[in-house]
Amino acid sequence: MKKTFKVNNISCSSCVNLIKGSLEDDFGHIDIDLSTTPKEVTVEIENNEKENFFKKEMSEIGFDIIE
Repeated sequence: MKKTFKVNNISCSSCVNLIKGSLEDDFGHIDIDLSTTPKEVTVEIENNEKENFFKKEMSEIGFDIIE
């Protein structure tokens, strides 16, 4: 199931490249919408465990997901 998260601290294509480079191996294709405020990241999430792992990984590379 695709899930969209609102995320702080994404400001440019370098941020997008960091997220994709760091997480696409674990989560597959990641869509990032830079036209919204806050920015939106859409990813395929199968279960709560995978969602929690995604949130943890995003935080570790410097991007906070807004609940």
